[in-house]
Amino acid sequence: MNIQELNGKNIGLVLSGGGVRGMAHIGVLKALNEHDIYPDMISGVSAGAIVGALYANGKMPLGMLDFFKETPLFKYNFFSVNKPGLFDTEKYLLFFQKYFSQDSFGALEKKLFVTATDLQRGMPKTFSSGELIRPLLASAALPPVFCPVSIDGVLYADGGIMNNFPMEPIVDECDIVIGCYTSALKEVGKAELKNPLQLTNRTKMLMLHSNCSEKLSACDLLFRPKGLEYIGMLDKKGIEKAFVIGYEHASRYLHNMV
Repeated sequence: MNIQELNGKNIGLVLSGGGVRGMAHIGVLKALNEHDIYPDMISGVSAGAIVGALYANGKMPLGMLDFFKETPLFKYNFFSVNKPGLFDTEKYLLFFQKYFSQDSFGALEKKLFVTATDLQRGMPKTFSSGELIRPLLASAALPPVFCPVSIDGVLYADGGIMNNFPMEPIVDECDIVIGCYTSALKEVGKAELKNPLQLTNRTKMLMLHSNCSEKLSACDLLFRPKGLEYIGMLDKKGIEKAFVIGYEHASRYLHNMV
């Protein structure tokens, strides 16, 4: 495929989770826009859902970065009380309201699909209408760090638990599917699997990848930046680095398509 083949096509963009590594999505979007490629709809999960929402709301890449730099991941007064998680996810509402003054999917400039996990029914849930901010918070509420979010009486958590690459909502709605996958997986040595916590984290990552592999190969165009695996998922110091990795990777890829 070359870039000219994208002209006049209805383009869908799928953005995975990945925590801070998801800032690579912003770099990819910047590179796409510089090549006059503007996705018409976005399906995202976790960090990808937030990036997708900012883009669908008309934010430029540098403005998206500002959101993540300004929004604290951990604040001592955000510790939860009598809730299943270390930090109370709903206390982040104010930070989201600053960037989404109209708390509605309908107010966005582009169609957006947000995936979260219904903890009670044990299934993924796609949001695309109604209020916007709570589904975004739920989609990124990684257990056990962040508390689940209650929406219409149901508890939702990070969508990546069950679907870390939510292609399904857009695959029949667009001509071209572009994907960006930032949940990097690296090989580890035996020394990194010595205790229960290390083993649990490793098995979680393997499970997360296993439900995505077939869908990744089904994309018409896939960005999978290398080097993100060395950035901690919740390390805010890696925001700029992940952005640059995503931008440089996509720029090279798109340059070779011309």
